[in-house]
Amino acid sequence: MLKYLKHYIPALTGIFTILFFLMGKNYPTYFCLGWSLFLIIGDYILPRDKEIQKFNYPTILNFSIYINLPILFCLIFLVVSIFGSDPPSWYVNGLNSNLNIDFIQIKDSFTVIDKFALIFQTTLSIGILGTVPGHELTHRKKDKFDMFIGNWLLAFSWDCTFAIEHVYGHHKDVCLEEDPASAKRGENIYLFILKATFEEQISGWKIEAERLKRRNLNLISTHNRMIIGYLRSLSITILAFIFGGLIGMLCFLLCAAFAKVLLEAINYIEHYGLVREKGKPVGMRHSWNSNHLLSSIYLCNVTRHSDHHRATNLKFWELDPCHENAPLLPYGYLSMLYLVLITPFLYKRIMTKELIDWDQNRANEYEKSYIMQNKNINSN
Repeated sequence: MLKYLKHYIPALTGIFTILFFLMGKNYPTYFCLGWSLFLIIGDYILPRDKEIQKFNYPTILNFSIYINLPILFCLIFLVVSIFGSDPPSWYVNGLNSNLNIDFIQIKDSFTVIDKFALIFQTTLSIGILGTVPGHELTHRKKDKFDMFIGNWLLAFSWDCTFAIEHVYGHHKDVCLEEDPASAKRGENIYLFILKATFEEQISGWKIEAERLKRRNLNLISTHNRMIIGYLRSLSITILAFIFGGLIGMLCFLLCAAFAKVLLEAINYIEHYGLVREKGKPVGMRHSWNSNHLLSSIYLCNVTRHSDHHRATNLKFWELDPCHENAPLLPYGYLSMLYLVLITPFLYKRIMTKELIDWDQNRANEYEKSYIMQNKNINSN
């Protein structure tokens, strides 16, 4: 039973986030700092996750993802109400009468540092409860229910293109020059985020335009998945306005934007510095992997990234963490996320050593030649 329960840890974290926010002054800050330290230290000291476990009841595992959607709705509208100027009276009265929570007193108790913690933790929650499971579900292209839930989870970060460009673009072009989600060696993380966000939108529209053209359907119509995706995000934004007014809506949009930053930072980490010969299949060596336990649990095993690119039809619990030629990161994905966003120079220093090993022991002759040519160009 424990092997099932561990996959409910992200959802439980979302519930604990809500509870700590409702405890008032200082508690959001305590939770934000404590949880971040738990992730970083836990990834470092806990045993590595190198096992493919067998599950007889996959429905239980799928439910661990589906439950994220209502939790995320509750969290977002709680935070929007905290920052908003005039939360709905029915909402305030309902918390007071049903849960004995004085929402106005709690709302007024938060310090400036608490408010930063509220935004930061909410952003992380959109990433872990929304973007990551949304990625898992939108790979299940033939399952309409999973696609429905997955696209709504992605709507919280205004990133409908991820379900299109990532699935039909990135997986085809990974580690090639033209892939916006594959980071080059030495590339500035913040410029990468801006460039990737812009180019992925363009790529998503191109992919969708080609699909609709093949089916003789109009680009500007309800058949366009990009437009439907924008409308999903817009509906959440309108609800945020209803709950929290202009300030509450801007708070949601800020969290959504930061959640997109987190996604692109993970993209940056997944293939940083790796190259591939065009026309050749994607190999195990073309993704950075990590067997750190907490990162694997919180990120739906996206840390087993080489196997995900090998077989995109596999569910997250079916991915193999132990391919011989898959390069391993020295720290967990979540630890590397903090490193690359806060101290990018340290991240690059760490990865320089890893890339030297990749060049010498994993790259084929074309890849070695390509790397040397780019080194010569950059040095001139």
